[in-house]
Amino acid sequence: MGKIITVVNQKGGVGKTTTCVSLTAALREMGRKVLLCDFDPQANATSGMGVDKSLSLGIYDVLLNEVEPEKRVVPTRYGDVLPSSKGLAGAGVEMVGIQDREHLLRRALEKLAPKYDYIFVDCPPSLELLTLNGLCAADSALVPVQSEYFALEGLSDLMYTIRAVRKSLNPHLELEGVLLTMYDSRTNLALQVSEEVKRFFPGKVYSTVIPRNVRLSEAPSHGVPVSVYDPLSRGAEAYETLAMGSPSAPTTGPAGAARRTPPWRRSFCVRIRSKRKEEFPCGKGKRNGQGPQRPVGRGLFRRFFHTVLHPAGFPDRELPESAEKEL
Repeated sequence: MGKIITVVNQKGGVGKTTTCVSLTAALREMGRKVLLCDFDPQANATSGMGVDKSLSLGIYDVLLNEVEPEKRVVPTRYGDVLPSSKGLAGAGVEMVGIQDREHLLRRALEKLAPKYDYIFVDCPPSLELLTLNGLCAADSALVPVQSEYFALEGLSDLMYTIRAVRKSLNPHLELEGVLLTMYDSRTNLALQVSEEVKRFFPGKVYSTVIPRNVRLSEAPSHGVPVSVYDPLSRGAEAYETLAMGSPSAPTTGPAGAARRTPPWRRSFCVRIRSKRKEEFPCGKGKRNGQGPQRPVGRGLFRRFFHTVLHPAGFPDRELPESAEKEL
């Protein structure tokens, strides 16, 4: 039976969809069977996985038209997707008259759970009936928290909702963990927010933090997860570290560290052009197919000495004998 993890926070823009997509792709690359259920009417997780959100009503059909969930699952190379659509925006109103409406999603996912190791549910940025369905269907809730002050204000309301759901609707619901996203270690604010969150959720804050990284923002525009768009980026490595520790171990791994990309993923990277997508290998010592990295240490001194201080640039200067040996 697969574990159902709902990614929830009523505040928007904290990284819920990015976390769902990135963890799904990372766990899939590790050989796990993963399903991403997009339960947000904006359907950003659907398009982020490369699925056209206009082709099917997806989860809306499953909940309100009683379509079998297996018929709406879309397989992709990054993991299976139960897509969303704009029709889900009115589902909250349509579900009001349905008996036991809080458990509609749970009954649908129970049919799919035996086929997967993990099922991630991407909830909308609000505390309404759709989010309530996501919490009632879940074994645990993963809470992404942006490393800014406003992100802290809604945590008390969210925890109140989780406690209420646990008390009356889903007694097995647990807090999977709190994930700090868009983390910038250069600012005092990020450090203060981190300390406050750890004080508020002792033992439940993931040691791996998700840094603020432009590749995480670029990847959805190309319809691929960041682990495919740029596997060597800081964002991709951070989510890989989180997946390696498993979503059930908030305190494992070095604090804030990103695991090095394994050799089987270092052998390739994907460069997406404006008109087409193409894959090509990155040679040794190259990053993102853009040539060798800048030399460091002694190599950097050699380059500087050879190009700037070499006698060829200064005809009246003689090259020291020791320097000739170095070059």
